[in-house]
Amino acid sequence: SRTKNSCVDMMQQRSNIILAVFAFICVVATTSWKHLSQRKIRFGNVILRSSLTEIDSPVAYSVKGDEGLLDTSRMEKAFKGSGIKVPKDKQLRVGVIGSGLGGMITAMELAEAGHKVEIFDSRRFVGGKVGSWVDKDGNHIEMGLHVFFGCYYNLFGIMKRIGALQNLRLKEHTHTFINEGGRVGELDFRIGGIGAPFNGMAAFAVTQQLDIADKLANALALATSPVVRALFDFDGALQDIRNLDNISFSDWFISKGGSRGSIKRMWDPICYALGFLDCDNTSARCMLTIFQLFAVRTEASILRMLEGSPDQFLHKPIVQYLADRDVSITLNKRVLELLYDTDDSGKPVAVRGFTTAGNAGGAAPEERLFDVVVAATDVPGIQRLLPESFRTHFKEFDNVFKLSAVPVVTVQLRFNGWVTELQDPVRMKELNGDFNNGRAPGLDNLLYSADADFSCFADLALTSPSDYYKAGEGSLMQCVLTPGDKWMPTSTEKIAEATLQQVKKLFPSADKLECTWWNVVKLGKSLYREAPGMDVNRPDQASPIPNFFLAGSYTFQDYIDSMEGATKSGLLCSEKILQRTEALQKYRTSSSSEVVAAV
Repeated sequence: SRTKNSCVDMMQQRSNIILAVFAFICVVATTSWKHLSQRKIRFGNVILRSSLTEIDSPVAYSVKGDEGLLDTSRMEKAFKGSGIKVPKDKQLRVGVIGSGLGGMITAMELAEAGHKVEIFDSRRFVGGKVGSWVDKDGNHIEMGLHVFFGCYYNLFGIMKRIGALQNLRLKEHTHTFINEGGRVGELDFRIGGIGAPFNGMAAFAVTQQLDIADKLANALALATSPVVRALFDFDGALQDIRNLDNISFSDWFISKGGSRGSIKRMWDPICYALGFLDCDNTSARCMLTIFQLFAVRTEASILRMLEGSPDQFLHKPIVQYLADRDVSITLNKRVLELLYDTDDSGKPVAVRGFTTAGNAGGAAPEERLFDVVVAATDVPGIQRLLPESFRTHFKEFDNVFKLSAVPVVTVQLRFNGWVTELQDPVRMKELNGDFNNGRAPGLDNLLYSADADFSCFADLALTSPSDYYKAGEGSLMQCVLTPGDKWMPTSTEKIAEATLQQVKKLFPSADKLECTWWNVVKLGKSLYREAPGMDVNRPDQASPIPNFFLAGSYTFQDYIDSMEGATKSGLLCSEKILQRTEALQKYRTSSSSEVVAAV
């Protein structure tokens, strides 16, 4: 029996080596196709070209060559800031609507340069979609599950500047899938000292998450993708990928020889984790942008998570940085409408500020006047804010209303044991030891599943212990239910119970553990929906109205809707304001802040 098992293991190792070699050959062969003819091939309702798989569609955003998606020096630039210092007589008063990462990072850069900045937000906490808060019983509550990829160069630079980079906990270089019955599949990128793209090819070749047929199909699709071109022409590959925005990832993947099995068992869970949609409803551009980075940068696929809650370990250092530069943040203050001037035809020509809801007690709304206004909101926020006349006169604003957002439900479940401990039933029930600082038993990483309604989840008591581990208690499972549409009408009690049953389906060894506390957060509109054909509708940070700017991860930047995308939008927004400081002088209203009661 032992000899038979050894033979089986040897055969498996050989098949994995063969697959890795096959994938490598495919990559080498594909690079020689660069100069093939542009013969068109019809696939479904779209037309693909034989070499670069471009699509006949509305013109995609052009790659400018200076966007910095691959530029690791952007971390140092974000750390040091622009270096611009505005003379006192040129300082502008800037009103920022929204205290998410995009808004706060815009404010950081402008305040550092010397401008006078005020931030307003309707919520009672900062952070936007990355927001977190503490309930009346001291539990830290989140919306979503926040993971930091190794290619978050701009966000890491900001975190270094505010002294928060050490608040990230590095995870093992694996992407782990938990299947029904506790079966584990991995994309294991840990190959002694070997980096991208070879570690990725080996990870796909040996993963237990796919069978041999799906591995071969997967290798063929990825080897014939624009990702290969990125190995020698990154910007050219990025343009090819943007040109694929009008097709779903599933349609593209299947057209290149990929299999439905690969999509179901591997790519859908990853796709849900990235954008809360499956591969059928996600643009090929979105997924291939990530693959491109994974193929070129070894660190891109390495994951980190915060030491604790976003509020404590990310937002508070930013808020302190802003306070040190006299930036005021007003929470629980809803912006009602923009104040703006028009020309004789009714076309908006300048924004003067905005009105905010009055204080408690039925007070009248207040007008707040600024030289520059930044709308740093999410998609539903900007759609509520833009007046009809903006849409009528400017296509850029009208296009914003073609965008939509995805619902998501976040469920937290506390247990009297360690759910993800799959090997030792005794340790699984240990609660009396010192399990702080991530020493508890179980899986200390982001987890995926193709067999549950939550495609990504983690035990926060392990991954982010400072705020989420409680002495004498066990796992805090945080599960993100995607797509969230079907759960919106369901009661929180029923959502929690359904999630609990699915957790035990994935971890049958934890069936006897009890859930001691739960919480459910529904967010009807979260991330921008990265559906096919939507990329061209994302607006630039500099709007057609000269003193009105936009920030937020839905605005155009070269990454996807994410914490890094929000950071990039804030840096781009502030850069464009600083570049225009002289031209914006004519919009100055006064030397001091003006607040008047609206009539």
